[in-house]
Amino acid sequence: MASEQAPAVDLSKYKKRVVLKTLLGHSDGGVGLIGQRVVIGGWVKSSREIRIQSATPPPVPAHVVSPKDVTCSEVLQSRIPLLRSFMKVFGAGEYRVREKINVVFQTMPQPSVSILQVSDGSCVASLQVLVDSALATPCQVMPTGTCVLIEGMLQQPSVQGKHVVELQAEKILHLGLVDQSNYPLSKKRLPLEFLRDCSHFRPRTTTVASVMRIHNALTWATHGFFQDQGFLHVQVPILTSTDSEGFSEKFLVTTLLNKGKKYDQISSTENAGVSVEAIQSSIKEKSKKVEELSRTDSNKEALVAAQQDLKKTQELVSQLETRQNANSGVTIETSKFDFSKDFFGRQTCLTVSGRLHLESQACGLGNVYSFGPRFQAEKSGSKKSLAETWMVDVEMTFSELEDAMECANDFLKFVCKRISEGCMEDLQFVLKRIDKKVMERLQLTLSSTFERISYAEAIEVLRQVAGKRFQGKIEFGVLLTEEHESYLVDEIYKKPVIIYNHPKGFEPFYVRLNDDGMTVATFNVVLPKVGTVIKGSQSEEHFNVLSSRMKELGLQKQQYEWYLDLRSHGSVKTSGFSLMLEPLVLYATGLNDVKDVVPFPRSFGRANN
Repeated sequence: MASEQAPAVDLSKYKKRVVLKTLLGHSDGGVGLIGQRVVIGGWVKSSREIRIQSATPPPVPAHVVSPKDVTCSEVLQSRIPLLRSFMKVFGAGEYRVREKINVVFQTMPQPSVSILQVSDGSCVASLQVLVDSALATPCQVMPTGTCVLIEGMLQQPSVQGKHVVELQAEKILHLGLVDQSNYPLSKKRLPLEFLRDCSHFRPRTTTVASVMRIHNALTWATHGFFQDQGFLHVQVPILTSTDSEGFSEKFLVTTLLNKGKKYDQISSTENAGVSVEAIQSSIKEKSKKVEELSRTDSNKEALVAAQQDLKKTQELVSQLETRQNANSGVTIETSKFDFSKDFFGRQTCLTVSGRLHLESQACGLGNVYSFGPRFQAEKSGSKKSLAETWMVDVEMTFSELEDAMECANDFLKFVCKRISEGCMEDLQFVLKRIDKKVMERLQLTLSSTFERISYAEAIEVLRQVAGKRFQGKIEFGVLLTEEHESYLVDEIYKKPVIIYNHPKGFEPFYVRLNDDGMTVATFNVVLPKVGTVIKGSQSEEHFNVLSSRMKELGLQKQQYEWYLDLRSHGSVKTSGFSLMLEPLVLYATGLNDVKDVVPFPRSFGRANN
């Protein structure tokens, strides 16, 4: 009767199963669904076993012997071990004892219930599932990582705990077994650094799953904001013959390496820019970490992970040294390449920014934005540096620098509000396990008015700081470091800061030159904890000034003919910005390294799976 009154359970449209978020996301935690039969699927996160005391008779021997074939002495021998020993000594019934001593009793395993915590990645919470040993043995269903598809009845918890509803399994529709000896997540409390080496499994951890859901929410909030504001989403090329920044390290795209045996022999180490010396230095640091962890037994899991990481690094450097020895003397000089014979007939690279191509679309479509991967070949080990990053590029026509700053301000407030309202469960987990100030930072972004100061003003403010010694110089014409920016937002203004009008030597060729001839119309949005997340500018609309800047920076004019055409035919003022998504995810999760907030991190010396 209870099942008839219970509300219907929403099925996953394409899988005919119930997503756990729809069960556990109810305001009552799923209590109102008790009595319904459902199918759920997921992976075992943890488990325990409860044995059931059985009142069944003693086990029956495998070789059933008729009562008339059993002598009294045999009964005594089987029941009273001490008497059997005396009879052996005195020789009584020796033959019969030898015949019956090999009788094997099949002791039926004691009935038990496996209590599984199952997660399907849709939410932080897991569903408690009870599996009787008659359905599946504990050794099959209990190992961490086991995949299960189970049909059963929702009921009130039979075991006291934090759960308000559990599933009593009736049928096991699928069972994906796990080799515990090789499964990397079989140990608990694995450090995030260790998980980077198994990106294909780490979404099964609660921390990474929460981060990915927040990442997803930020992505959709991004599209939501620009769609609501009437922007058109367009795609810009990943392969380009144009250097969008004019000074960035780029990834060359070519097929010429496949056309000669000499190039085929080139060390992949050299091609990727990996230094054996850098890895050897990393080995020293990892060795120190292992030594530190060895001094204490407080975190054995971290010690095992550190030892495995050190071993892999040592194997890597050995492989690289072997390759270098095999390819000694082999070098690659791209200046000798004839790119006219390449696939595209010219030198091509992976794009660093979509702003230039996006501007051409804006000049015909109005306000536009693009969301996609961007690439930089910087040999940096920074925690905020990735070779492949996802970026939001925005371009607005008939607009100036002030308009772009206002749009960036509104965008950040919008996405922070969206995740604050739509990711509460994941944010609560982050608040508890990663960073206790994450909600405070999000609310600060929502409630505060961003401080706007020019680069010159920022230099002056930092110069007046007493009792603080900065590592980098503080003078006009010197790039503000992360330390400078952090001090401005965390110590002086205690809120997000927009720094605008930077010296022209720091910025791309296409940004608008200010009237002072020294600065350009640019801005950076700096957030607490993570630093700069947005870089924006107004584009130079004057043909002569743009041409002069290109000549000043030594850029090849033929690469940018199409961009100069925009100034020759119907020129318009445009402004925009680029948002780096990964630092924004760091801001919303409290993590410290961008490699932990992307599914498959690509960085200097690392491109695993």
